[in-house]
Amino acid sequence: MEEAAREVWPGDAYPLGATWDGAGTNFALFSEVAERVELCLFDSEGAEVRRDLPEVDGLVWHGYLPGVGPGQRYGYRVHGPYEPGEGHRCNPAKLLLDPYGKAVDGALRWHESLFSYRFAEPAALNEDDSAPYMPKNVVVNPFFDWGDDRPPRTPYHESVIYEAHVKGLTKLHPEIPEDLRGTYAGLAHPVMIEHLLGLGVTAVELMPVHQSVPEHALVARGLGNYWGYNTIGFLAPHNGYASAGSGGEQVAEFKAMVRALHAAGIEVILDVVYNHTAEGDHLGPTLSFRGIDNASYYRLRDDDRRYHLDYTGCGNSLHVRNPHALQLIMDSLRYWILEMHVDGFRFDLASALARELHDVDRLSTFFDLVQQDPVVSQVKLIAEPWDVGEGGYQVGNFPPLWTEWNGQYRDTVRDFWRGSYATMPEFASRLTGSSDLYEHSARRPFASINFVTCHDGFTLADLVGYDHKHNEANGEDNRDGTDDNRSWNCGAEGPTRDPAVLELRARQRRNLLATLFLSQGVPMLSHGDEMRRTQQGNNNAYCQDNEISWVHWDDPGDMEFVRTLSLLRRDHPVFRRRRFFTGTGTGAAADIAWLTPAGEEMTDHDWQAGFAKSLGVFLNGDAITEPDPHGRRVRDDSFLLLVNAGPDAVGFTVPGGEYGERWEFVLDTAEPDAAGERPSVKARDDLRVPGRSLLVLRRLG
Repeated sequence: MEEAAREVWPGDAYPLGATWDGAGTNFALFSEVAERVELCLFDSEGAEVRRDLPEVDGLVWHGYLPGVGPGQRYGYRVHGPYEPGEGHRCNPAKLLLDPYGKAVDGALRWHESLFSYRFAEPAALNEDDSAPYMPKNVVVNPFFDWGDDRPPRTPYHESVIYEAHVKGLTKLHPEIPEDLRGTYAGLAHPVMIEHLLGLGVTAVELMPVHQSVPEHALVARGLGNYWGYNTIGFLAPHNGYASAGSGGEQVAEFKAMVRALHAAGIEVILDVVYNHTAEGDHLGPTLSFRGIDNASYYRLRDDDRRYHLDYTGCGNSLHVRNPHALQLIMDSLRYWILEMHVDGFRFDLASALARELHDVDRLSTFFDLVQQDPVVSQVKLIAEPWDVGEGGYQVGNFPPLWTEWNGQYRDTVRDFWRGSYATMPEFASRLTGSSDLYEHSARRPFASINFVTCHDGFTLADLVGYDHKHNEANGEDNRDGTDDNRSWNCGAEGPTRDPAVLELRARQRRNLLATLFLSQGVPMLSHGDEMRRTQQGNNNAYCQDNEISWVHWDDPGDMEFVRTLSLLRRDHPVFRRRRFFTGTGTGAAADIAWLTPAGEEMTDHDWQAGFAKSLGVFLNGDAITEPDPHGRRVRDDSFLLLVNAGPDAVGFTVPGGEYGERWEFVLDTAEPDAAGERPSVKARDDLRVPGRSLLVLRRLG
C-alpha cells in the first residue's frame, strides 16, 4: 500500500468520491472551508498512510493514486478553522468518512475521541485521534453482471407495497440458511420471494439501507438503532445486512438481491433519510460532514451559528438550500437508480427537504431538481409528507409528480373501525382515493399510499390488542412513542385467552385489511402483519434489534385472507381505478353509489348522521372511465360492499332494479371461510350483517 500511495497525480474534481478506473483510483472531496485535505489509506492491520490531495477546483479537493484499487480502505482528515461560533468545526485529529463513499468497512466504536470537545470541558478542543474507533470507507469495483435485469415498472394502480426491514424480515425464518438470515441475500432467497409473490406483493419498500450508526445514548443503554434512520453514508449499503462481509462485498450482494427480486417482478423501493445525519446536534460526534464543512452541509441558526436548526427531532437538518448538499442528495438518488437498479424512494420526513427559508415550499429547489431530472423523475417517489417543525404536516400538498403516505387515511380508517367519532363522508373519501387531498393538484387516486400500520407505531395485531403503548424495554420510562394510537384492545389489554376477545380481534384485523386492499389508491402492508406480528405493545421499537421487532414465522395468522384480498384487487380493476369516481348519473348508472342499510341512495341527511357506522357501496364495473394501456375500454364485474363498523348487527336490504337481480358472496370478514359456500341472494333480500364486519358481494349476470 505504501508504495502505491507515494505518488499522487492531480486527478479530477468529478465525480466526487473514490472512483476506480482499472489502473488507479481518483479521490474527490468537496469542502469550501478546508485549507488542506489529507487522504488516509489503511491496510488490513489498521496502519495509516496520509497523502495530501494536491488539487482544488471549484471547492473540490482531488487527487489520483495509481495502483490503488478495490478493497482499499480510506478516510479523510480536513484541516481548517475550528470556530464553532462561526459554524466551522474542522479538526484534523478526526478521521472522516467520505460523503460519497460507496462502501463502509467495520463498525463505529463509541469513544470520547470521536468528539471534537472534551466531555468534562466542552469548550476545550479534543485533539485525540479518532481513527482507531472509526469505520473506514472502501474503494469498490463497480462491475457487476446484471444479465438481462430490467426494472418491472409496475404502474402505481397495480402496485401492492410491502414495507420491510432487511434484517427483521428473515432473521427468524426457519427455511432460510442461518448464515443468510437477516441479510440482503436472505431477502433474495427463493423462499422469501415465494412468500412475497403469494401475497401479491409488487414492491418491497425497505427501511433504511444506507450506512447508519447507532446513537451514543442507545449504545450506553445496551441498545442500538435497529430501524436505521441515522444515516452516515448516502451511497453505501449498510454493511450490517451483508452475509459476505463488509469490505465492499455488500455492494455486490445488494445488487444480487435487486436482480433476484426483479426477476420475480418485484420492485425495490428504498426508504431514504436525507433530512438529517447521524452526527446529531452541536454536541454530537465528528464523523463526516461536520468535520468536512459543517456550515455547508447543515442548517445553522442565524442568531448563533454554534447551534443547528432541527426540523427532524434528530439534532440537525441537512442544508438543502446549499447547492453542494443538494448535489449530494441528487447524486445519491441517481447512483441508487443507475448503479444499484432500485425502482423508487420513500423520503423520510420529506417536508424537511422542502423548507427554503423556514416554511415548507412546494416550489422549493429540491422539487425543481427532482422534476427536471431525467433519471430521478422517472422512478416511484413517495413522500412522508411531514416533519416535526412548525407547519410540517403537508399531507396532500406535494407536487404532482409525487405520491404520499396518506396519514389521514390511516387515522380515519383506524377511528372508523374502532368505533370512535369519524364522519361517514371522511371515511368515504379515504375509501375512494382521497380526492379531497389530491384531485386539486391534478393527481390521481394512486397519489395516496394507503396504510393502516407501518414500522412507526403499533403492528396490526397490537393495534387491536392494546389501548396504550408499552415501551418499557426502550429504557425511557415509557415516555417515548406517540400516545395518539387510535387503537382499541377489544376488551382486554395485551395477551388474553378470552375467546370472545380473540374472535373480535381477528375480525377487526380482517376489517382493516379488507378496507386497505379494497380502497382506491396503493395499499401498503407492513411486514409481518399478515402473520399477526406483535411487538408486545411497543409502538416505538426503533431500538429493539431482537425478537420484539423481528418477524416470527410460526403463525400463519391472516396470510390466506391477505392472499384472497390481493387476488380480488388484482383481478378486478374496479378496486384499483386510475381515475377518481365522478359520481355522475343516478343509481346504478353512476360509477359509484352510496346506499343506506335500507338499500336506498344516501341523502344529505344520511351523510350528516354523525356517528352512523353502516353503509353500502355500489361499485359499477361497467362505468370505468379510463381505458387500458392499449386504449380499450375497461369493463369489470360490479360489486356491493356492505360495511358495518358498529357493535350491533344491522339488517341490509339488497338493492334491486337496475342494480341487479342476483348477487354472490365474495368476502365476509365475520366468517372468512364461509363466504364462498353461501348461496347467492336476490334483489330486496334482507341480509344480517354482524357488528364490526364487512361483506363483499358480486353481481351475477
